[in-house]
Amino acid sequence: MTNQRTLRPTETLQLETGLSLIPRIKLLLTIYRADKSVSPIDEWKFKRSLIDYIKSSFSITVLEEDLQIRKFKDLNKRKRDEPVAKGRVFVHDLGFMEKVIGENKAEEEEKFVEWRRGFVDKLDGIELNLEGVKFKLKVDVPKSDDFEGMNKEWEENIAFGARGYQRSERMQPDTIILKGMPSRWFAETRVSSKPSMLVTHTILSALGKIRNLHVAEDNDIGDNANEEDIVSGLHCKIVVRFENHKDFYDALKVLCGRSLQKQGSRLRADYDVTWDKNGFFRDARHQIEERKRIPARRVEERDEGHRQHSRVSQFSSEEGRRKRFKE
Repeated sequence: MTNQRTLRPTETLQLETGLSLIPRIKLLLTIYRADKSVSPIDEWKFKRSLIDYIKSSFSITVLEEDLQIRKFKDLNKRKRDEPVAKGRVFVHDLGFMEKVIGENKAEEEEKFVEWRRGFVDKLDGIELNLEGVKFKLKVDVPKSDDFEGMNKEWEENIAFGARGYQRSERMQPDTIILKGMPSRWFAETRVSSKPSMLVTHTILSALGKIRNLHVAEDNDIGDNANEEDIVSGLHCKIVVRFENHKDFYDALKVLCGRSLQKQGSRLRADYDVTWDKNGFFRDARHQIEERKRIPARRVEERDEGHRQHSRVSQFSSEEGRRKRFKE
């Protein structure tokens, strides 16, 4: 297995149970009118126009399924300076980046981030003419893909104090929060569609030594999700606390800028990742509530996890309605 501490920004990390973390570039799109027209935006024409622009300007091929455009439903109620649509674009074929980042491993990450910043700057503000109707594009890197931004954020929190931590408890972060993970990919095969603590621990152990783990149903998969895309029980939220800041740092760096993919499935999980700012596992109320909620069979599963993974000190979970995740 590849050591994530030396993982290149364009390299895939293989996990257990046929899962892998695959690199990609993800950008958030906000679309505005660029003229006085009131004609509705045609999502298909906009997609074709943007795909052609990226191909001609950057020699990068974006597949149609990797560009998602959703217009707002209340366009007739929106002001002229308000956006008419939002979207996401993914670049999965990063073969061209080999020439960009070169062979100097010490500079790979820096060159990758620098190229992405330039890519965003050149896309941000462009106007696309759709048969006489003009639209302007705003482009941003998602917060969950901005590792350096999160690094700066926790350094400022350590320096000036953070909500959820006592003054004497200020320390480097060690806990990651993952949202929008497919529940079935973390479940016991042919046993349940709900995520298993033991399976989740096995998968995430490839990222570092785990101290605490929490898994719960997640029906809010991020600000960029659409209500019609959310089906109760399909996704889970994972909170994982590592033994030390070094493992946390390496794991977060790998999780940023990647999607989760399962062998034999065309589906990719575009999860959200961030660091815990509020001391999730240090919250005494959370610990008390979790002990009350864990039924006997969950306690047995936790004890079994302790026997098989002696490094785990605490497991906690929440029950959710059973839903099957369709691949």
